[in-house]
Amino acid sequence: MSAPLKENAPAGGTVPPQPSAGRSTARSGEPRGEGVVLNVFSHGFLALWALLIVLPLLWLVFSSFKTDAQIGNSAFGWPHSWSFDVFRRAWSKGIGDYFVNTVIVLVFSVPLTMLFGSMAAYVLARYQFWGNRLLYYFFVAGAMFPVFLALVPLFFMVKRLDMLNTYQGLILVYVAYSMPFTVFFMHAFFRTLPTAVYEAAILDGASHTRTFFQVMLPMAKAGLISVGIFNTLGQWNQFILPTVLMQPQSGSDPERYVLTQGLIQLQQQQGYASDLPVLFAGVTIAMIPMLVVYLSFQRQVQSGLTSATLK
Repeated sequence: MSAPLKENAPAGGTVPPQPSAGRSTARSGEPRGEGVVLNVFSHGFLALWALLIVLPLLWLVFSSFKTDAQIGNSAFGWPHSWSFDVFRRAWSKGIGDYFVNTVIVLVFSVPLTMLFGSMAAYVLARYQFWGNRLLYYFFVAGAMFPVFLALVPLFFMVKRLDMLNTYQGLILVYVAYSMPFTVFFMHAFFRTLPTAVYEAAILDGASHTRTFFQVMLPMAKAGLISVGIFNTLGQWNQFILPTVLMQPQSGSDPERYVLTQGLIQLQQQQGYASDLPVLFAGVTIAMIPMLVVYLSFQRQVQSGLTSATLK
C-alpha cells in the first residue's frame, strides 16, 4: 500500500519545517500571560474604584429613607419604609430656595464662562501677535493659585462694587475663577482645528466674528461640552466663594444661600433636635442633578478629552 498523502503539502512535495511545540508555546505564552495579569489587575482596580464611589452614594440615598432611630441602631441597615415624605420636608426647610439660587447663578455663570473663555482661547490659539504667549501664561497662571489667597482682596473689591450678597457679584466671580481652566482647555482644542476651513471662510468674505461663531465654534463642540461639564460641576460644588460673598449685610438683606451653604445652614438649624434623614435627603437633592448631567454627557466628555490629542 502506498503511504498516505500529507495534507496541505506544497506542490514540490516537500513539507517546510515546523517549529517545535514546546518552543512555540513558550514564546507565545509569555506575552499572553503578562496580558492576562495586566487585565486582571486593571479590571480589579477599576472594580475597587467603582465600589469606593458607588457604595457611599447608595448609602447616602438609602439613609434618606430611614429614621433617626434606624440610623442610630444600624447605619448600614436596610430602610424599613420607602416614603418620599423626607424629600418634601427637606425641600420645605430651605433646600428648595437654595436649589433655585444655585440654578439662577449657574444659568448665567456657565454660559458666560464658556463664551469669554472660548473667545480668549480662540484668539490666543489662532492669531499671532506681540504678547500672545505672555497673555496665555497669564491665564494659565491663574489656575495655579488657590482661591484662599485672594479671598480678602476679593471681598473688599466686591464690597466696593456694592455686589455682596447679590447674584451678579457671585456670577462675575465664578466667571473670573473659571476662566483659567477654560482658556487652557480650549486653547489646546482650537489649535487642532484645520486651518484650511478658516482660510476658506475668510476667502468667502466672512468676518472674523462670523468665522468664529459660525465655523470654528461649532467645530469645537466636543471640547465645549467637556469643559462646560467641568465648569458646571466646579461651580455647583463651590463652597468657599459663596460663603464669603453671599452673606446678608443687614437685617433687611434677604438670604441668598446656594446649596453648599444651605446644607451647612440646615445642619446648624437642627441643633440638638437632629433630623439626619432630612440632611441626607438634602444632600441627595444636591447630588442628583450633577449625576444626571454627567451620565447624560459622559460620551461627549470622553470624546472631547481625547479628540484634541488624536487629531
